[in-house]
Amino acid sequence: MAAMAAPPPAEPPVPPGRRRPSLLAVEPLLFLTTVSLGLQGPLATQYLWDRLGAEHGYSDRNSTDSAGCGSGNATADLLRQEVEALVSHWNLYINLGGFFVSLFSVTLFGPWSDRVGRRPALILPAAGMALQTAVYLLVMYLELHVAFFLLGRILSSLTGDYSLILASCFSYVADTSERRARTFRVAILEACLGTAGMVASIGGGQWRKAQGYINPFWLAFAASLAATLYAAFFLRESVKQKKAAKLFTLSHYKAVYRLYATPEHPSSRWKLALYSLAFFLIVTVHFGAKDLYVLYELGFPLCWASDLIGYGSAASYLAYLSSLVGLRLLQLCLEDTWVAEIGLISNIAGLVVISLATTTPLMFTGYGILFLSMAATPVIRSKLSKLVSETEQGALFASVACVQGLCSLVATGVFNSLYPATLHFMRGFPFLFGAIILLIPAAILGWIQIWDSKHDYNHFQDASLSPTKG
Repeated sequence: MAAMAAPPPAEPPVPPGRRRPSLLAVEPLLFLTTVSLGLQGPLATQYLWDRLGAEHGYSDRNSTDSAGCGSGNATADLLRQEVEALVSHWNLYINLGGFFVSLFSVTLFGPWSDRVGRRPALILPAAGMALQTAVYLLVMYLELHVAFFLLGRILSSLTGDYSLILASCFSYVADTSERRARTFRVAILEACLGTAGMVASIGGGQWRKAQGYINPFWLAFAASLAATLYAAFFLRESVKQKKAAKLFTLSHYKAVYRLYATPEHPSSRWKLALYSLAFFLIVTVHFGAKDLYVLYELGFPLCWASDLIGYGSAASYLAYLSSLVGLRLLQLCLEDTWVAEIGLISNIAGLVVISLATTTPLMFTGYGILFLSMAATPVIRSKLSKLVSETEQGALFASVACVQGLCSLVATGVFNSLYPATLHFMRGFPFLFGAIILLIPAAILGWIQIWDSKHDYNHFQDASLSPTKG
């Protein structure tokens, strides 16, 4: 079989029981790219707010004594709502452009990495993120039209964007971890996301307040470039049986299709579909809420400045770390699925509180209630990876990345359109809407766990009665 071809001499297989310390760690690469993304996300939204606000005569949003946020001035309030809608729509355009391009690149590079290795699928998107950041810097230096943000995002998406980095990192972990410890191993990787995001959010908010936008974006560029160099020169390959494979071929897309159409076990088909649906709904709500946090905090009545926005973003990222600790503790007495259910309850309650937040303490209370909100996604990723073989991990996580890309599309389309449409009667309605949506994956995960429990019980009963029947 092609999967059993001998590895090239340059990458000798790792002997059983041995590990190459540090060189098998994909966490530094994920940390660096997440720092880059964490710096760019909130700051790009704030830059759009400032640029578009200045073009439409709305400014001084951080001044409490100006005709700015919450001043009661009807003209200023109308301008503020107009700027909020414009920023929301530009976020929609940028995310839409990124999705349609990365949808094809991720499903191309993911299955390709099952044959040629994970490192190429990590080097390319990290370099693409560096290129995107370089374009953003040019926009700021030369004061180009904000439409060039869309160009930068498309260039990054051609190489897989951040979605391919996530897919390749989780595939890398699946390659190098045992099935029994995989859920916690995936949770560690997601906690790495939270640590990097928290550092970037706090640092980015304070740095932007002190020195503006350009210097933080230079750090984002340096972080992406460092991740590219780490993948190219320091990261050890995790795919043990490699072979040459063409990149531009339909066989990579067919591998993703076969994963769902003809799985190894018949029961895996509907489980893959249901787990993917649950993952889609959870991540869609997560993306949709995260896209709106900054806009929600900038507007009346919260009227946060960049330092508070940084603290708020850090608080949202802190959920990754608290979810890791909670997952580890709850695993001692509960099945993984029930841990995920508790995480969804935390997510639902936090979003309800945030939807009603009119003061800074109440907003941070909502962030605090989200402390277990990220416990569900590592459980689902782990369960998905256990449903396929070792040689299909890249195809699997490429499909998960497609689902995640679709999440970004739907979240941007729904939440960024819903937000300006509901400003006049409830600014926090999109968060309440997300909380209601999360009831669906909670039902899906619970039903699968109950079905598995009954199936295992019936199988045990049949096995115990078979000697008597014989």
